[in-house]
Order: sequence, then structure tokens, then C-alpha cells
Amino acid sequence: MVPRPRTRAGGAGNPSPRTGVGRGVKAIRIERTGGPDVLQPAEIDAPVPGEGELLVRQTAAGVNYFDVYMRMGTYPRALPFVPGREGVGIVEAVGPGVSWFATGMRVGYAESPNQGGYAEVNAVPARLCVAIPAEIDDALACGAMLQALTAQYLVSDSFAVGLGDHVLVHAAAGGVGRLLVQLAKRRGGVVIATAGGPDKCALAASAGADHVIDYRAVDFEPEVKRITGGAGVDAVYDSVGKDTWERSLRCLRPRGSFVLYGAASGPVPPIDPLRFMSGGSVFFSRPTFTHFARTHGELSERADDVFDAIREGALEIRVAATYPLADAARAHRDLEARALTGKAVLIP
Repeated sequence: MVPRPRTRAGGAGNPSPRTGVGRGVKAIRIERTGGPDVLQPAEIDAPVPGEGELLVRQTAAGVNYFDVYMRMGTYPRALPFVPGREGVGIVEAVGPGVSWFATGMRVGYAESPNQGGYAEVNAVPARLCVAIPAEIDDALACGAMLQALTAQYLVSDSFAVGLGDHVLVHAAAGGVGRLLVQLAKRRGGVVIATAGGPDKCALAASAGADHVIDYRAVDFEPEVKRITGGAGVDAVYDSVGKDTWERSLRCLRPRGSFVLYGAASGPVPPIDPLRFMSGGSVFFSRPTFTHFARTHGELSERADDVFDAIREGALEIRVAATYPLADAARAHRDLEARALTGKAVLIP
């Protein structure tokens, strides 16, 4: 058993009561909200795994739009804090009450209540961790955490795609979007994808989309109606938000489902519920990962489905770029500029 790291008291580091400031662990810390420049390298004490937790020595940490929202203060968080909710690494120490993981095991997690993913080590509840198959490397496994698990619950639960269902996937060349296309196709769906520019449209097509619309060249709404013969789609998966939501609603068939899972262009304004009635008694949802992984068993089943899809060759995880941990600000700039066509990963 690896001894638990000792902590030093005092200072203003990550606000977790099990951490303090001191040398020993490299991390990225946010002391004020704002642009990418607020992501500053820092040295903090290693956290000590508490009851039901694992101490994970990280080999990869994922970068997601959720981190951007936290950095900007859209999702408020007590300052200062270490951002990042997702990572992959080796179990270095096991907290009390954990019997199903051991030191030396390779694990990944898609949710970190302590928000410590941008660090060399992180203390994570064991119930939020899954074992990583040996044949999947660290960066790919990181891409199979939050983004692939998100795509999995979107197509299996938020709207359960079935054989012949027509679905519209926005930002289909992006991290989650491209995975959504593949998993929807695996379930027998007919996928209409949107992407910006020829290169990104080609990526969406390579994921298996049946129809690809370049939203920079044409308005996607009339194209969707043309493709569906005016019937509309069974579901829309929208991570863009402000720029697309109204047209997305108009693309739905009666009793269709509008699944809003992001806001890359800005938040959707308050909506009068009568819009859903006049749009055809449509369903509107704003899902989030934690509600679809309420138990370790549920999380493990979703992870097994994702890993099976990878083994079958039905799911390709595209790692767009890797960055040293200290370059987290550059990773955020690239993500916000929509310069990435896949997963961004930090290497601690």
C-alpha cells in the first residue's frame, strides 16, 4: 500500500478541507473568474483520500466546455479552486471503506466533486471511477470518459434512439457531437449532422452521418425539412444553444424531443412553455451527467457499453490535441475558438 500523502495546514489553495498550499503537486488554479489567462500554474499539497475515495496519480486530464463555464463564473464556485472534472490515472492510495479498487489499478472518472482534474493527483470518490481496459491508452480513455459517457446517455436515455429514428446532431465534428453520430448510428438511427466548413463536414460524414449540412453555407432548418420531406426529426441534440435553439425546435416532428446539452454560442433565454405546445407538444430537456450516473452500477454499465462500442469498431475516439498541464490556458483558447475536432487532453 502506498502511504497516504501528508498535508500542511494553512494558506489559500484548493478550498477542500483536506488540502493546503505547499510544494509537491503541480496544478492549475483559478483565483478569479474570467478569460483563459486566469488559469495559472500553481503548487499545492496533495489531497488525502477520505472515506470512500481514491487518490489518483493522473496520466491524462480532460478539457471540456464545463471547465470553460466554471472558469468564466457561469457555474459559480468558491474561489480559489483547481478546475477539471475528468481524468485517467493510476490508483496511488485507497481511502477507508473502498474494497473494489486497489493501488496500482488504472482508472478513469468523468466527474470530480472536488474539481481537481487539472493536477498531478486528485482525490475522487471511488463510486465515480471505472476500471480502464488494458487495450485502451490513457488519452483515448480520457476521451471515453465524460464525452463518450455523455453521448451514451444522450442516445440511450435523454432520447432513446431506435431503428429508423431521424435525429439532428449539431456540432457533429466536435468532441461529443462526433461520438453522438456514431452511437446513434450504432442504435439504428438516421443522422442529420451540422458542422461548419468542408473539413468539419467531412469529419461528421466520416463518423457515419447520413446527411451533413454545412451551417456556414446554408440555413440548416429548411435543409432538415427538405431531407425529412417536411415531417421533421424525432430528436435534436443541441450543444450550441443561443444561435440554434429556435430553429432546432422548428425542426422537430410533433411530440419530438429537444435535448439541450450545452451552450457553446451562449445560454438559451427563458422560454415560454407555450412554445412547446405550439411546436407540436414537443419535449424539452436539459440533461447533465450526474443524473445519469447516480450509482456505481449505472456508471459501470454505461462505461461497459462505451468500451464495447470501441472494441466493436463502432466508436472511434478522436483525440484532437494534447497539451502539457501548464498550457491549460492555450487548450481553453483552442476549445473556445472551435479549433478542435475532437478531445483536448492535458498531460500532467
